[in-house]
Amino acid sequence: MAQDRWVVIGLGNPGPEYAGTRHNVGHLVVDALAARGVGRLSPSRRTRSDVAEGRLGGPGGVPVVLARPRSYMNESGGPGAALRDYYDVPPERLVVVHDELDLPFGSLRCKLGGGDNGHNGLKSLRRSLGTGDFLRVRVGIGRPPGRMDPATYVLRDFSGAERKELDLVVETAADAVESLCVDGLERTQAAFNS
Repeated sequence: MAQDRWVVIGLGNPGPEYAGTRHNVGHLVVDALAARGVGRLSPSRRTRSDVAEGRLGGPGGVPVVLARPRSYMNESGGPGAALRDYYDVPPERLVVVHDELDLPFGSLRCKLGGGDNGHNGLKSLRRSLGTGDFLRVRVGIGRPPGRMDPATYVLRDFSGAERKELDLVVETAADAVESLCVDGLERTQAAFNS
């Protein structure tokens, strides 16, 4: 087992029609991490994900696998379990980045474990991994306006005002992921849980 390796899974839906939606913020964060020099994401049939292997935290940093499952959100568990098994990492070295309705847009929370809170990607992961004891970087997308169905809201693009802040939100979430892998949960929570 690669004791020191981390696997970072950014949740989202595949395809250009979902690329800019709130539900795909996990993909955006993984893309930002890849752009920091980890490497280009390439399809992996074995894990049913786009993956990049490299290091976070500079040249002497920690080994990491970045992954974007190629499945739809509600089927994220299959690729998640394949990533865990192929890279032989324990659940506490899995970092899952996902959108969070219960946090205001732009806020972050990092935590270990917990329920799925109605999030279909987390529900699928918990079922396939047999545990919820993995690290999460929860990226706030806010609640839907009025009586809009949450399922409709998460598949909508960010608003114009949100788009102006989105790059900063994504980079901050990427910083939080890097901090989790390099500095651990406690220090990351102290620095990033807004």
